[in-house]
Amino acid sequence: MTSNAALASRGLGIRFGGHAAVDGVSCAFAAGTLTAIVGPNGAGKTTYFNLLSGQLRASAGQVLYQGEDITRLSAAQRTARGIGRAFQLTNLFPRLSVGENVRLAVQSRHRAGFNMLAMWRQRADLIEEADACLEEVGLAARRDDQAAKLPHGDKRKLEVAMLMALEPEVVMFDEPTAGMGVDEVPVILELIRRLKARGDKTILLVEHKMDVIHSLADRIVVLHNGRLVADGLPAEVMASPIVQEAYLGVRRTRKEVAHA
Repeated sequence: MTSNAALASRGLGIRFGGHAAVDGVSCAFAAGTLTAIVGPNGAGKTTYFNLLSGQLRASAGQVLYQGEDITRLSAAQRTARGIGRAFQLTNLFPRLSVGENVRLAVQSRHRAGFNMLAMWRQRADLIEEADACLEEVGLAARRDDQAAKLPHGDKRKLEVAMLMALEPEVVMFDEPTAGMGVDEVPVILELIRRLKARGDKTILLVEHKMDVIHSLADRIVVLHNGRLVADGLPAEVMASPIVQEAYLGVRRTRKEVAHA
C-alpha cells in the first residue's frame, strides 16, 4: 500500500448470497494519477466503485481515504470528505433547471444550507462558480432548461458539471461516455484531460473504449470475476495473456497455457 495513496482498498469484498461480486481487492490510488479500471461485463467494476464511494456496504475489508478508515461512512459523508462520483446512469434533479442542479452542488460544497432563493440573491460569487462549471461542459446556453428535457449526452455533461462543482479530491467516472454520440464524446474527454493536467486530482475511470483508456490512463487495473488480475502500465497490462483472454476475449493455445 503506497504511502501517498489518496484512496485505497484492503481486502475489499462484497457477497450477494453465495456470489462474491468483489473478492478481496487490495489496491491503492496515488494522488494526482488517473487509473483506468477495466474488465469484461460482470467483472465487478461498478460494484467496486460502489464500495469505494459508499453506495454499498462491504462484506469484508476496508476503504481508506488519505490513510483514514472510512469503511463505515455513508456515501454522503464520503462526498463531504472529498470523494466525488459520476454514475453510469445519470443522477440528476430532473424537475430543476440545468443551472439549479449545478447551483445546488456549489451550495452543498459551501455548506450554505438549502434555502435556494435567499442564497442566490445574496451570493453572486456562488452563481459565478456554477456558471463557470456550465461553461466548461458547454451547457451555458441551456442554463434555464429543465434537466429532464435534456438529451442523454447533455445529461451526462450536466452530471460532470455537478461533480466539478463539488471540487472533490478523488474523482470517479463510471463510463462517462456511455450512450453519447460521436460528436459529444470529445467534450467529456477533454474535461477529464484538463482535470488530469491540473495534477491535484486522483481520477478513477471505468471505461470500455480502449482508445479512451490508452489516451488518458497512467495505469490500468483489471478486474475479472470480482478479483484483481492485473495492475500496471497500460501497454504492459493490455499485452498480458490474462488480460487478452479475460478482457479482450483472445483465446490462448494449449501450448501458451502450458507455458504461462
